[in-house]
Parts: sequence; C-alpha cells; structure tokens
Amino acid sequence: MSNQSQSDVHVVSPSYWKVTFENAPINLIDLDTVEQLADLVTRIEQDPDLAVVVFQSANPDFFMAHLDLLIDYERAAAMPPGPTGLAPFSDSLLRLSRVPAVTVSAINGRARGAGSEFVLNTDIRFAGPNAILGQPEVGLGAVPGGNPMGRLAELVGRGRAMEIVLGGDDFPAQLAAEYGYVNRVLPEGELDDFVDTFARRIAGFDKAAVSGTKEFVDAATAIPASDYAAALAAFRRTAGRPENADHRRSLFTRGLQQPQGIELDLGKHIAEKA
Repeated sequence: MSNQSQSDVHVVSPSYWKVTFENAPINLIDLDTVEQLADLVTRIEQDPDLAVVVFQSANPDFFMAHLDLLIDYERAAAMPPGPTGLAPFSDSLLRLSRVPAVTVSAINGRARGAGSEFVLNTDIRFAGPNAILGQPEVGLGAVPGGNPMGRLAELVGRGRAMEIVLGGDDFPAQLAAEYGYVNRVLPEGELDDFVDTFARRIAGFDKAAVSGTKEFVDAATAIPASDYAAALAAFRRTAGRPENADHRRSLFTRGLQQPQGIELDLGKHIAEKA
C-alpha cells in the first residue's frame, strides 16, 4: 500500500469533519483508495462526538472518476474481507451508509461508476453546476459491482434507475437533481459555502438526536448486505470478458483514465464501438 494519503481529514470541530479526496490525475478509485477508505470509515464509526462528515474533492473536474480499470486483480483478490464479511470496497460502502454521523457529498466534477456508488452511499448529495454523475459499467460489458441499482431504485424510482444504469450515460447536475440522483444543485461558486453552512447547522445539534433520527431513515431504506455481495459477484463474472476486450482497448486508446479526452465526456464515448 502507498504511504501517500488520498484523503485529507480536516477536523473543523469535534462534531464536524471535512474530508477532501485527491488521487491525481483524475481521482481514480484504486486499491490504495479502497484500503484507506476502510480505515476512514472505521474512524467515522468510532468517533463518539462526530455528527457530520462532508466529502469533497481537490480536483474541480473529478470528484471520483471511477474504479481504476488497470488494478492488480491478484492483490484485490488477496485483500481480506471487511468487518461485515463483504469484500473491502463493498464493505466500506455498506458501513458508510450506516455510520451514526450524517454524511454529505459536495460534488463538483465527475462521479461515475464506483465514484457514483460512493456518493450514493452517503446520506445527502449536493452538487455544483459542473457535476456529472453516471454508471457506465454496462457500456463496458459489466454489471455494476457496488449495487447502485438498489440505491438508485430507492432514490429515483424503477424506471429512472433503469435509464441510468442500463443507458450508461452521463447525468449533468441539473438533470441529476430533477431525477433525485442528487438533492439539489447550487449556483456557480456557492456549493462550498452552502454545504459548510448546512454541515455546521447539523454539527451544532445534539449528536444523540441526529444519529437517533438517522437510524430510522436508515432502517426504512436499508439494503441487505447480501445484495452488495451479489452485485460484486455479478461484476466479477462479467467484467473483463474477452468479448469486450476490443471496446475496452479502444477506450484506452482514446484517453480512458487520462485527464483529457473521453474521460470528460465518457457517457457519450462508452457507446461508440471501435
């Protein structure tokens, strides 16, 4: 594991943390991200005073791009399961969705694939006008592994969830808000201040009232751990199959996982076959 931390945790107050993600050049979710995220979720779970955590990105163009498609699969397979018994990333998503603190994603730039799955497992999503969300996995021949199907069906309804995950297209901020993928869009330059004011408001409330209220919402919208396990198993069965190798190679040739080129407009390019 790299010693380079990808998340800067700023303790604004005992009840309010601000976590800034940075993994240059485009904030890919790699195996170091997965390991560090597990540790971060544990810290959030165990802090008795923490009431609210804001997640943001240091990169204005990418919140979390998506899973690194060039990860070391042997290293991934050797990683031990997390406390829930699930594989590490699925474990972190499930535990993140259940932490006693309120979690808020302040999304500017792109959050696709595993990045979208991350924000879907936070409690509240606020977006800047340049935010773009999407689940491109089906366009790569894979079932999404973090079970965005379950979260999206709850948030946006069955038909729109189908549109998002099966179409594999990009959802710009305003359309994402219209669908319920994010809570709301803030005007240019206003996202950070809005989210900070909102977080400080929650942080000023009684922790027992905040976490106790959140428990009821969590119970009403809970996704079973078995669904996370099944989605990951489906991803592992379908990702990287030889019949999709030419398309994948073509995407890398056109700049996949690079800061310019198709990553800026991936929803469009994922449907263009070589």
